[in-house]
Amino acid sequence: MVNSDLIKQLRDETLAPFIDCKRVLEQTNGDISKAKDILKKEGLLRAQNKLTSQTKAGIIEAYIHAGAKVGVLLDLRSETDFVAMNSEFKALAHDIAMHIAAMNPTYVKSEDMPAEELEKLKNIYREQQADSKKPAEVIEKIIEGRMQKEYEALCLLKQPFIKDESETIENKIKLAIAKFGENIEVKRFIRFEID
Repeated sequence: MVNSDLIKQLRDETLAPFIDCKRVLEQTNGDISKAKDILKKEGLLRAQNKLTSQTKAGIIEAYIHAGAKVGVLLDLRSETDFVAMNSEFKALAHDIAMHIAAMNPTYVKSEDMPAEELEKLKNIYREQQADSKKPAEVIEKIIEGRMQKEYEALCLLKQPFIKDESETIENKIKLAIAKFGENIEVKRFIRFEID
């Protein structure tokens, strides 16, 4: 039997449903840390299922960096206005806009990159390996590794979050999807800079 104060604490810290908090605390014999890990894993699975839901609500977040030389407009979407008007959703939008100002990504996700640009980069990496005498499958793995680095540099969702480099923007959004129980997506952004 799990103490109701412990269930309340876990619910307050995770916003997970009461019944799920009780269940995972019973599974972990009252270990809050392990219970959070289980809820996080389960939440991310639920978040994955929500990624196909339409996002018709949302907000436009404006961020102007100190010195007023860099600014960002971010279109962050949710399924409902209820979530879009939530202070935590607005804080997420602010963090993402601030990240864009600092990191200057070009695309939202890797799928947005033009095929010609991807092929051009792969060809550059192939040429660099031409004289290496490595097997073709090794060269392809090297190219794939370098392309992952390109995605991190160019694509917002693949970038490590500036406030916590242990998580990507994509993961930060998935955690928010799990928390709010509806799909959230970066629709588009624009970054302005005075040189």
